[in-house]
Amino acid sequence: MTNTSKDGASTRRRFLKAAAAGAAATVAAPTIALAQGPISMRWQSTWPAKDIFHEYALDYAKKVNDMTGGDLKIEVLPAGAVVPAFGLLDAVSKGTLDGGHGVLAYHYGKQNALALWGSGPGYAMDANMLLAWHRYGGGKELLEKLYASIGANVVSFPYGPMPTQPLGWYKKPMTKVEDFQGLKFRTVGISIDVFTGLGAAVNALPGGEIVSAMDRGLLDAAEFNNATSDRVLGFPDVSKICMLQSYHQNAEQFEILFNKTKFDALPEKMRAIIANAVDAAGQDMAWKAIDRYSKDYEELQTKDKVKFYKTPDSILQKQLEVFDQVAEKKSAENPLFKEIVESQLAFAKRATQWEQDTVVSRRMAYTHYFGPNAKKKS
Repeated sequence: MTNTSKDGASTRRRFLKAAAAGAAATVAAPTIALAQGPISMRWQSTWPAKDIFHEYALDYAKKVNDMTGGDLKIEVLPAGAVVPAFGLLDAVSKGTLDGGHGVLAYHYGKQNALALWGSGPGYAMDANMLLAWHRYGGGKELLEKLYASIGANVVSFPYGPMPTQPLGWYKKPMTKVEDFQGLKFRTVGISIDVFTGLGAAVNALPGGEIVSAMDRGLLDAAEFNNATSDRVLGFPDVSKICMLQSYHQNAEQFEILFNKTKFDALPEKMRAIIANAVDAAGQDMAWKAIDRYSKDYEELQTKDKVKFYKTPDSILQKQLEVFDQVAEKKSAENPLFKEIVESQLAFAKRATQWEQDTVVSRRMAYTHYFGPNAKKKS
């Protein structure tokens, strides 16, 4: 009986000790998690701090930071803060940066097929339709395949559909294809090959370097992106002629990049927030662009005295012909390029047929309300 009591007491002591240890662990666990604090990420955009594109990068970071309640804190630095704009992919892949904001065309030198996400006519798709192809038409899987082919340790989120970009800024209106002969011109991506095919001498420069190059005579002309970016970067200081409408970047979008090792290590809930914030930021960016670009388009004309001209159809048609020649050549050299082109064409044929048959002409409505013969509203 005594032995049994001793055994019982000993068992009870062991039980109480184990329970106490368990309770201590339960209390201690939150303390350990709290001590770790929020996860911080250092990003860089490929844009100057004053550009609206850098603002878009900050907008995305803020959405993620807010949605996670501060558990993830993304800091976004402007182009050049850590690496040059064209060095973003390498820096993110190697982990020098945790992530970044740019465009896929800036990676053209790594794998030319990457520029098919927006550098070209989009086979009659606009940027939103190209994003539809990416999400639902096989583009996402092809992009992962592309990055794997060059050993890039990244997770990519294309987002933020851009409006059709201008043909660019010139010393005089471009009236015919021959005007490009020998022209020192800035562009990026597959557009390098397209404008070279038109006769230009092309130099690929990041956005923040274009205006100074034009000012010093290193460039005769250049394209960048939109009324707001072009205005804030100083294009009206070096040119008063802008040609609107072009097929060289008719369907471009932005890209959010994460270092894959860092991304995969995040909690599942945080990864879900990041992905959903991409969609939210993309739509918000599209709305902001309509508001800001239209305001700056007006001010470029009224305050900066810029003259805008529509690109002649002869130049637009030649762009399409040259792009087809470039795509055919690169498809023969690069099987992945060919696979992406075929995928885009198949999706575009279906999607653009639907769009052309379904969407009513907004130009007719514009002319009705705001054209020269419109009834003046009191």
